[in-house]
Order: sequence, then C-alpha cells, then structure tokens
Amino acid sequence: MLTTNKERVIKTAVVGKIRQHCCSGYSVTNQGEAVVLPGIGGIVYNAKIGDPVFGWAGDHIEPGVSVYNPNKRDSDSMNILACIGNEAIVMDGDAKGARGYVTGKHGGAEDVMVYFDDDTLDKLCIGDKILIRACGQGLRLKEYYDDIKIQCIDPGLFEKLGIEENGDGTLTVPVAAKVPPYLLGSGMGASNAYRGDYDIMTADQGVLEECGLTGLRFGDIVLLEDADNLYGRGYRKGATSIGVIIHSDCVLSGHGPGVTTVLVSQKPILKGRITPDANIANYLGVR
Repeated sequence: MLTTNKERVIKTAVVGKIRQHCCSGYSVTNQGEAVVLPGIGGIVYNAKIGDPVFGWAGDHIEPGVSVYNPNKRDSDSMNILACIGNEAIVMDGDAKGARGYVTGKHGGAEDVMVYFDDDTLDKLCIGDKILIRACGQGLRLKEYYDDIKIQCIDPGLFEKLGIEENGDGTLTVPVAAKVPPYLLGSGMGASNAYRGDYDIMTADQGVLEECGLTGLRFGDIVLLEDADNLYGRGYRKGATSIGVIIHSDCVLSGHGPGVTTVLVSQKPILKGRITPDANIANYLGVR
C-alpha cells in the first residue's frame, strides 16, 4: 500500500479575487482566420469540469471561476501553493461561505480555477474574494521518494486516483488518455513545473483522432509520454508525467487544452491504464 507524508504537509491560506473575463480583440487562429472570442478569466457558467474541452466558441476557456491576486508576488505564491482538489471558500459578497474546489492552475495568466455549484455561481460577482486552503506542495511517496515526485495535488484527491503498485517497481495510474511528446506545445521549456500548465497542440485534427484525444474533458487525468516535469518542462526519453486537463482548446498556433502536472518521474516507472471515468469531477463527487 502506498504511503505518503501527508501528516507533515503544510496547509495554509492563500487569497485571490475573481477576475474579469478577458477579450483583447482579434486573435489569429492556426488556420489564419481573425476571430473575436471570450478568453481567460471570469465566471464561466456553462463550461464545467467533466465537459468536453473541444467545440466551445472561446479560447483558453477556464471552467468555473478564475481567481488571481492583483499583487504579483502574492499571485505567484497563490498559483504555486494552490493545488488541484484544495478547498476554496467565498469570503465576501452574496455567496459568502460557499465552498468549492480548485480544478487547475493556468500559466501566463496565473489564474487558479475553482469549481462552485450552480447556485453559488449565480451569486458570485467579479472581485469577490476567494480563500484557498492550500495544501499539497511537499507531498511525497515514501516508497518512491527518489524516483517519483508529486506536484500540485491535494493529498485527499491524490489518494482517490486509484494508483496501483505492479510489483516490479512501477505504478499504474488510471488515465483518460495518453499524449505523445510531439503534441506538447505552449509552456514547454518553463523553468518551474510547480505552477501553471502547458498545452496539448491541437491544430492537426488527424493526429488527435489517431491518438484518441478528441474526447478530452475538463478534469481528465492524462499521461504525458517522454515528458520531464521534474525541474522544468521538457522532453526526456522514458520520462513520464501524469496531469489534469485544466482549460479548453485554443485557436492559437502551438496551443490547445492545458495540463497541470501532478505526478512526475524521469524514469519509465509511471504507467497508464485507459479508464474512461478517470476525471477529477468523479473523484471530487461534483459530477
């Protein structure tokens, strides 16, 4: 049975505000078309974890509520320390006291995405303060301390992933899909894999179909092949990362659905078993 140091992992508070939805005018798609679409941020009422990431009339859509801090240093801290599955609490406004869950972290925008139920979404307003009980950075697997690192996931959610020991030093994780390294785009080369995400490129529809990626959903657990996310984001033969799909498809070249990594190794010891319901919406009981 896998054991962690969860009893020693610090739980602390980080705070942000719901940000305005972004739209800066025309964007040029990977097909050369100029479009005006909703972008990152805001309160998104109709795109939720568990829903498909493709087909939305939007770009980099962040499901649920997008939280950031206008102070850059505080925003950086929030984005790094907040972990997928952490509890989030509304601290003011008409929805004060309502609770939800962190579902992802977006690099560049530095947003933290939070799920709230529909009744709460109807009461929220841009600028409402959200407190996140940040917990997860520093979580370690005691049996695999030197070979596998855990990133950006709440200890309670980690225990629900259904990870199995294979008896040969490898672990198998239920995943909704496997992503080849040549599809990893925007965010590649980032120096800190404990914040934000990087994108699965989606300009080539035929390749997506070949790889079984056309059915991706917000919240899906995916395996990234030959993906090294230990000290940054890059290619390494045999390395494997497990991540969560956190935002929608994108129209820009080199972009697509975002992945926040939660389990990484530079060795070929993380395996994936295709499991259609491997999605955090199911593990958090909100779908």
